[in-house]
Amino acid sequence: MTDRIDIDVAGLEALPAAARQIVDFLGSDVRVVAFHGEMGAGKTTLIREICRECGVDVSEANSPSFSIINEYASADGPLYHFDLYRLNSPEEGLDIGVEDILYSGSLCLLEWPEMIGPLVPDDAAHLYISETPDGVRHIALEVDR
Repeated sequence: MTDRIDIDVAGLEALPAAARQIVDFLGSDVRVVAFHGEMGAGKTTLIREICRECGVDVSEANSPSFSIINEYASADGPLYHFDLYRLNSPEEGLDIGVEDILYSGSLCLLEWPEMIGPLVPDDAAHLYISETPDGVRHIALEVDR
């Protein structure tokens, strides 16, 4: 059964409440979240706020474009933020140890999951973020339970 929530975020001031809603919806059983959206849709900004909601010092939470994977200390253990944009194939993901982290039991937030396609766990949640013509970010989050 697929559970789904939809959230509209009209501005940055609404982001903390959206992140709280997302973390609550995921619960403790979902460990991998694949973020889908166009460049500039707000994936990194949303992930930063989710990190804050999980107790991460967000001054450390930046896009890991250079390092590809950032690890943060959270109240529930390590939290990983992946920016897979620069990868060219799932094999490159294997080479840097993506699969080991995805199955570690830690919370993993993936930007550009399509770059590693078949390595994304089947039970991953999928979050879709898009911008409406009036600048509102629409978030759809789907979890198979």
